[in-house]
Amino acid sequence: MLDLQERLASLGYFKVGTTGYYGTVTEAAVKKFQKAYRLPADGIANDATLAKLKKVTKDSGNTLEQMARIIHAEARGETYLGQVAVGAVVMNRVHHSMFPGSIREVIFQDGQFDAVADGQYNLKPNASAYRAAREALNGSDPTKGSLFYYNPKIATSEWSKARPRVVKIGNHVFTR
Repeated sequence: MLDLQERLASLGYFKVGTTGYYGTVTEAAVKKFQKAYRLPADGIANDATLAKLKKVTKDSGNTLEQMARIIHAEARGETYLGQVAVGAVVMNRVHHSMFPGSIREVIFQDGQFDAVADGQYNLKPNASAYRAAREALNGSDPTKGSLFYYNPKIATSEWSKARPRVVKIGNHVFTR
């Protein structure tokens, strides 16, 4: 039970101290997780829910920290909504069969995020990045399911520019 609560807490769903007791707070956290990951939202930590939770949080160290770092590195200087949008792309990739199934694996997949390659990922995130990370981890998606984004002012990749455009938020164009 503690492992379940700690994993839910690392994703921002369980916001009180871990108790090891499966009560209404844990049930509500499980329902939020299930809804965000498109599982039947019944609040029961069944095999499918536990498998998805373990997959999403495996080797995470600290999922919130990783998400805040990628948001800060990729979207600092963007509006708050733009920061949430970058986090949403990470979550959309976790849910998509084309990408690895955990946040950590998505962030560190070769060639996906310039901020990982150039070391900006190692910068200390600010409070806004943590807030945006929590919102994205809780299922907010202003990108409408986008899997990619780019800044048209600096992007050189024709592949990126050729992707179907979904929405522009701040300086980033979000695509599928």
